[in-house]
Amino acid sequence: MQQVTVSLGSNIDPARHIRLCLDALTARFGALKISRVFESEPVGFDDSRNFYNLVVAFESDASPGELQAWAKRLEAEHGRCSNTPKFSPRALDIDLLTVGARCGVIEGVTLPRDEITRNAFVLQPLAELLPSERHPACGTLYTTLWQRFDLGAQRLWPVDFTWRGRLISQADPIALAAAR
Repeated sequence: MQQVTVSLGSNIDPARHIRLCLDALTARFGALKISRVFESEPVGFDDSRNFYNLVVAFESDASPGELQAWAKRLEAEHGRCSNTPKFSPRALDIDLLTVGARCGVIEGVTLPRDEITRNAFVLQPLAELLPSERHPACGTLYTTLWQRFDLGAQRLWPVDFTWRGRLISQADPIALAAAR
């Protein structure tokens, strides 16, 4: 068994689709570690609907190709078509970030995923969820990567979010005010 991390995102009925995805992840992989849920402005999208983003970690013995195929099937079940433009709205976006300490292109999957160090909506929840763990390729702690991260125009803020009666995250009034 190895630890797997995935980022989840949605900008179509996001709370509903994220909850359904967490249900599916639990049914398939068991216990989950879940970051806070963040709302973020779309990066590269013409559509202005904000996203909900979070990172989830779980244990699995599935290969990267199997994990990727499972994620793509779940996205399709939530209405995502493989032929839609890259920067179009989506009910569910699942990106495989890491599979253990594997690096390179494995079964057609690039690990670790480049977005870890490029997007605040991936790195901040990952750093909060796994503060003492290191990026498999560069060996730097996720928390250190986050401390060095230049937000630039990227903005995100935690939102109130519950799942199965459990409070996953809570809005920060100061961050919310700054985002507006």
